[in-house]
Amino acid sequence: MSAREWLDKDFYRELGVSSDASTDEIKKAYRKLARENHPDANPGNAEAEKKFKAVSEAYGVLSDPDKRKEYDEARALFGSGRTGGGFGGFPGGGGAGPGGGFDLGDIFGQGGTQAGGFGGLGDMLGNLFGRRGGAGAAGGAQRGQRGSDVETDVRIDFSEAVKGATLPLRLSSPATCGTCGGNGARPGTSPRTCSVCSGSGLVTRNQGAFAFSEPCPECRGRGQQIDDPCPECSGEGVSTRTRTLTVRIPPGVDNGQKIRLAGQGEPGRGGAPAGDLFVRVHVKPDDVFGRSGNDLTITVPVEFTELALGTTLSVPTLDSKVSVRVPAGTASGRVLRVRGKGIAKRDGSQGDLLVTLQVVVPAKVEDDARAALEKYADAVAQHDPRPEITALLRDRGA
Repeated sequence: MSAREWLDKDFYRELGVSSDASTDEIKKAYRKLARENHPDANPGNAEAEKKFKAVSEAYGVLSDPDKRKEYDEARALFGSGRTGGGFGGFPGGGGAGPGGGFDLGDIFGQGGTQAGGFGGLGDMLGNLFGRRGGAGAAGGAQRGQRGSDVETDVRIDFSEAVKGATLPLRLSSPATCGTCGGNGARPGTSPRTCSVCSGSGLVTRNQGAFAFSEPCPECRGRGQQIDDPCPECSGEGVSTRTRTLTVRIPPGVDNGQKIRLAGQGEPGRGGAPAGDLFVRVHVKPDDVFGRSGNDLTITVPVEFTELALGTTLSVPTLDSKVSVRVPAGTASGRVLRVRGKGIAKRDGSQGDLLVTLQVVVPAKVEDDARAALEKYADAVAQHDPRPEITALLRDRGA
């Protein structure tokens, strides 16, 4: 996409957010619109597909702090997408008054010559539009634009998060056109270097005392022309398709963690590399186990007598069981640590199993048990389990 085409787009309006929106607000707006307009949810709806592409493109710029900064600076300089006949508020492309001799080509580092490279401000715009300086007319190659990053979500079980898993991931997203291989030309044909700009994507126009540079109108700033466009992608080199990837979830992945798949995002244009795919992992809670960092946690109900007299408990782990000794006189709520029975991560670290003991109070006590408890209560009647509270009550005359 050319510089003018990009500046003419209002990415903030596409996402329905203000220009000072936070990163979280932008992400939230994108997810909502992408979900509403996703091709899977709107089969055969061309408008929804068009909107899905537009919000994906907008998010690709506004979600990247560097791209967003350059986009905002370029919009501020060139009139926030009101390029018209020249760039922004520059009449005819020039910003100086009559007789000022201001050459916008100087800003781009072209020195007023046609089809030159980028420099100065052009370096800033070059980063945003996927261009690189110093190529010149002799390069004759299309300026590439890196593909946008893509984000998706997967939901896995607790055991899969702990042990790792390999999952199929089905995506419907822009991808390199399978018919033309991404060059935009009908199979059997090839793009040709633009004869007007010699492949630079820029031309310089003179208007009286002024001169200004703009994207080549013949090739729309691409540096190449396609005489016979690909029927599938209409010359864009990118089409929306469904693909299935195999994603490996590493052992010990945390809830909310992102996994990066390099080069699996949106395809680049003009030979530029593809973006990355980020898979956000959501872990379903387990009915028995919990997690604290690399430690596996479990709460084990116990009888009062087991804590008072001591016992040995059989406690499950993720794939086996362990025996845990409970010393006599152990308090309810105490946490016992079993070394090396927690979560193993790829870096070789190994957590522990944390066993929390919790006394269970029966809702109903049978006759024999009640008699035994009453006898026990009589035996410990002289023992005060709460001396601090008793002393405080005594001081207050209770």
